Amino acid sequence: MADHLDDYINAVARAMALPLEDDWRPAVRANLEVSLRLARLVDDFPLPDDVASAAVYST
Repeated sequence: MADHLDDYINAVARAMALPLEDDWRPAVRANLEVSLRLARLVDDFPLPDDVASAAVYST
């Protein structure tokens, strides 16, 4: 998976025309790993089939 994350980081940086210095890569990779770990927790959370989404969002 290590090479896949590096490939993804490179592809996104190119697609968005973002300069990505070599010194930044470890921090970008660490942030992506944490984000993916958190997303996996949300994605794996079981919800019943009859759950309805919120009709109104407010802060």
